[in-house]
Amino acid sequence: MRIGVRAHDFGKVTAEELASRIAAKGLCCVQLAVNKAIAGVELVPGRGDLNAGLAWEIGRAFAKHGVQIAVLGCYINLSHPDPAARGPLVAYFKEHLRYARDFGCGMVATETGSLNADWSFHPGNRGEEAFSALVPVVAELVAEAERFGVVVGIEGVASHVLNTPGRIRQLLDEVGSNNLQVVFDPVNLLSINNHREQDRVMKESFDLFGERIAVVHAKDFAVEVGGLKQMRTGGGGRGELHYEVLMEWLRARKPGISILLEEASEGTAEECAGYLRKWG
Repeated sequence: MRIGVRAHDFGKVTAEELASRIAAKGLCCVQLAVNKAIAGVELVPGRGDLNAGLAWEIGRAFAKHGVQIAVLGCYINLSHPDPAARGPLVAYFKEHLRYARDFGCGMVATETGSLNADWSFHPGNRGEEAFSALVPVVAELVAEAERFGVVVGIEGVASHVLNTPGRIRQLLDEVGSNNLQVVFDPVNLLSINNHREQDRVMKESFDLFGERIAVVHAKDFAVEVGGLKQMRTGGGGRGELHYEVLMEWLRARKPGISILLEEASEGTAEECAGYLRKWG
C-alpha cells in the first residue's frame, strides 16, 4: 500500500528537510503545493516564476529520499466570478503543467471552486450555467496537459461546481480526454444532506468513473450541528467514513495507487497510515 501525505502538513521548510521528515515516517509519496511547503519560494500567479531549474532542485531532494511527488497541488478557483482574476490563476496552473516533469511528477491537481471568490458555497454552483462555464476552462487546461504529456487531476467537492459523482462523469465526457483524471476524496463529496448515503456515493463514483481515479485522498469526518467536520484518518476511531467500502474497492481495482493523507501532521501521520494499513 502506497501511503503519502500533503507535504505542507509537515511544515514549510526546505525541500531537503521536508523530504527527509516525510521519509522518516515511512511515507513514500506526497502531494506538493510549492508555495505552502517549500521555504524561501513564493510563486506569484500569472508572473511566470516557476522554472525548470527550481522544479528540478525540488524534485531531486524528494527523489534522494525515495519520496515520489505523486501530485503537484495547484488549487485554484476555476469558477471564479471575475474573469480578470481567473486569468492569472489559469496561467499559474499551466506553468505547473509545463514544469511538472521537471519535478518528476505527471499530475497537477485542483478542485473546481465556487461562484464565490472565497470558495464558499453559492447556490448557483448546482446549476447548469456554472457547470457549462466550467467545462471550457477545464478543457483549456487539459489541452495544455496534452501538449506536455501530463495529466490534470480534478477533485469534486459537494459545495463546489463539480459536486456529485454524476457531474464528475459529465465533465470527463464533455472534455473527452484521458489527460483528465480524478483525485478521489470520498469525504469531499459528502455533506450534512447525504452523509447517510455515503456507501451509495462511493459505489456510484466507482461505477461512473472508477477507471479514471488516479489518486485518493484519505481523511475522515464527524457529524456536527449544521455540518460535517473533517478530521484525520484513524483519530481514535471517531470518524464515520466507511473505510471498508473504499479499501475493498481499492484492493480489487487500484493496486499500488497513491493514497494521500489529509488532516494529518508529522506527529500523527504514522498512526493515520497504520489505520489504513489495517485494511491492507
